[in-house]
Amino acid sequence: MAVPTPSDYRLSPSMNARLMGLLLVVLAVLLFAVTAVVALLHLPPDVLVVTVLLGLVGVFGTGYLLTRRAYVVRLDEAGYRVRLIRGAGVSGAAWKDVEDASTGTPHGIPCVVLTLVDGRTTTIPVAALAADREDFVRDLQAHLQHGQGLTPL
Repeated sequence: MAVPTPSDYRLSPSMNARLMGLLLVVLAVLLFAVTAVVALLHLPPDVLVVTVLLGLVGVFGTGYLLTRRAYVVRLDEAGYRVRLIRGAGVSGAAWKDVEDASTGTPHGIPCVVLTLVDGRTTTIPVAALAADREDFVRDLQAHLQHGQGLTPL
């Protein structure tokens, strides 16, 4: 059986938009506070300009990281890792430790649930991934089968 290539799954565009929106709100509040401090303390306006420039660099840097570099789920030969998902449960494990993989819709959200041999779980909401749901599940199954040494019938 061929070794599956490592797979990285990134955040979906809607999740990226939410995170960028939150970042922009934080930046707006920060700029408001810095503007108030500059006005009240009669500081040079350069302080505000530097804050704006640093904020823009932060926004574009974060956008680049979210869309090009940061992964949510990584599947490789050794096991899986999950990041950036609050409440996912176990953030990573070896394939040999996975007892069961199933799909479900807790709270109406389609998820893949990986149950480990010790009873702990990892819940991956597939709507948070920038990938087709079925393709992700097939890739996960291939990695799981290979990692546990199973061969297809």
